[in-house]
Amino acid sequence: MKRPYVFINVAMTADGKIDTISRRGAAISSTRDKERVDALRADSDAVMVGGQTLLNEDPKLTVKSESLRAERVARGLSPNPMKVCVITAANLPVHSKFLHEGAARVVIFTTNRTSKDKLDLLRSQGAEVFVHAGGRVDLTQTMQTLYELGVKRLMVEGGATLNFELLRLGLVDEVYAFVSPMIFGGEAAPTLAAGRGLERGEAIPLKLIDAEKWEDGGVLLKYLIERSA
Repeated sequence: MKRPYVFINVAMTADGKIDTISRRGAAISSTRDKERVDALRADSDAVMVGGQTLLNEDPKLTVKSESLRAERVARGLSPNPMKVCVITAANLPVHSKFLHEGAARVVIFTTNRTSKDKLDLLRSQGAEVFVHAGGRVDLTQTMQTLYELGVKRLMVEGGATLNFELLRLGLVDEVYAFVSPMIFGGEAAPTLAAGRGLERGEAIPLKLIDAEKWEDGGVLLKYLIERSA
């Protein structure tokens, strides 16, 4: 199967949380890490989020640095990478930042649980919408479609359920994790990967390829997904 090179990027606390129990996109990244994330976006063909992240946080998913946007344009690219969302029922607000802020191609993968009226509205606002049969978006098919749309390098920015499903299906190549020196706690606070979980014998093996200790107290970990021979 032809698919993009996929990497997950997260900022998490020392206890592994990527948000608080309120799930509103709590600040975790340091200033330096925000700059790193901006550079990763600028170097990607597309940035993907899941439905809960989109509805709770309404991220712009744009490149913030003017110089990085200019570099993209100089390479013949749009100022921002393609914005991609995977969402079961695409009930986005009309004035969604994801849809309207920042010059970028917007692609939504959803299911027939999204009403025809909503699909028509999203398309009228410039979004390209792909509807999958059944109750869930087919992530393998999604990756094939993105590749056909020209996406060769895909950055995934959560949330936890999307991260887990991509990992479970073998659709991820690398994981980058900035570990911030703080603790949120909370049983309901999301971690890097959620979903139904795996037994020990099914655990997804990672190979640590780099670890950086930063002056701001954070640690940046970079992993490759180890593939079976």
